[in-house]
Amino acid sequence: MMTKSLRKEDVDQHWLVVDAKGQVLGRLATQVATLLRGKHKPDFTPHVDNGDFVIVINASGIRVTGNKSQNKTYFRHTGFPGGKRFSRYEDLVVDRPEEVIRKAVHGMLPKNRLGRKIIKKLKVYAGPEHQHEAQEPIPYEIPYPSRTEERTD
Repeated sequence: MMTKSLRKEDVDQHWLVVDAKGQVLGRLATQVATLLRGKHKPDFTPHVDNGDFVIVINASGIRVTGNKSQNKTYFRHTGFPGGKRFSRYEDLVVDRPEEVIRKAVHGMLPKNRLGRKIIKKLKVYAGPEHQHEAQEPIPYEIPYPSRTEERTD
């Protein structure tokens, strides 16, 4: 029996809508990265972009656990000498909550040109509205429900 290798001409892509309200950032990002990469499909091929388009709504309702809301920082460099820039999670989630999700998902994708192509299929919106109704997106429920109760141990 031969292993079937998918070609880019045979890819069947869909549009999915994920609601981020009340979800934990890392758990949501792993599920979205899996959908974007196509690992949830039985015909997954590592070198082909066979994942789905993912629309994340309600990005402003994302949450983190522990003390990450006070301690988490994001780093970027302007490209100039001394151009280090740090952003705190607290500030970034207020100003641009869609960037928090985009950065978390981008860190879970391959670090090559395939990863740069895949991240373009992620559409993140801070509120419940999006502009992709023409694509007829399918609602997708995250299989790991967010825990509302706190840990006791």
